Amino acid sequence: MDLRNLKLFRHLAGTLHFARTSKACYVTPSALTRVIQRIETELGEKLFVRDNRSVELTPAGIAFKKYADDVLQRWDRLHDELSSDEVLQGELSIYCSVTAAYGILPDIMAKYRKAHPGVRIHLETGDAAKALIKLSNQDADMVIAALPDVLSKDLVFQTISQTPLVFIAPLQYPEIIIQTSDGIDWEQTPLIIPDHGLSRDRIDQWFAKENFIPEIYSQVAGNEAIIVMVSLGCGIGLVPGMVLEKSPFFNRVKILDKAPELPPFVIGLCTRKKNLANPRVKALWSIVGDE
Repeated sequence: MDLRNLKLFRHLAGTLHFARTSKACYVTPSALTRVIQRIETELGEKLFVRDNRSVELTPAGIAFKKYADDVLQRWDRLHDELSSDEVLQGELSIYCSVTAAYGILPDIMAKYRKAHPGVRIHLETGDAAKALIKLSNQDADMVIAALPDVLSKDLVFQTISQTPLVFIAPLQYPEIIIQTSDGIDWEQTPLIIPDHGLSRDRIDQWFAKENFIPEIYSQVAGNEAIIVMVSLGCGIGLVPGMVLEKSPFFNRVKILDKAPELPPFVIGLCTRKKNLANPRVKALWSIVGDE
């Protein structure tokens, strides 16, 4: 069976979302559907139960996923055995935010490229909150991510840096902040908050601790989008300081001095424990460890 088709199936088995898989794997939804139908025809079994709202693996799909994982892992191991330790070859896929690509990866990857020029680097950037999901779905070998409150047992994490979470406000629209005699009225001042991820967890914990209902102007995906909306005067927002420093809108917002201090982000390299058996992954892991 074609390895490309096995990879498409495995990705879909992780996302359970045809549109998401087709976009991530650069195939049309119709082409992805044909691949799955072809595999089902060869097996004589339905692999997915699909309706207008959801996609689920059948018992045969669960069994076939184990087979696909095993075949693809064996292929990777064979590829590694055919390469010498001194001259690594093959592909290393990395996922991170644009900020991490600008501020963290260059120094690390410069050393990696110098030591292992035969490895092809596949870099994908996107919402930082999706990094660990990408890793779990096996869409990436390694990710740059913020350390969650609870790290899955099948993952390993290596710290690279730390960044504070800061509340920001627009410079041109000071009236957006509702003041009281005690400072900012957090129940009346509009907030721009992330729709998911660790930042959302942090701010939700603060809401619960303070026991108030915030005025949510918008829930958006991505720290960069929060900074843009704050700069436009839509409200105040919460973002990692590292992201703010790299933003082209840095001069259009200000950090609020008298704001709650939330736990900072610990930023690092993360991968699945099983991936450390891959010499390409292990080589980058060692470089970060040396740093």
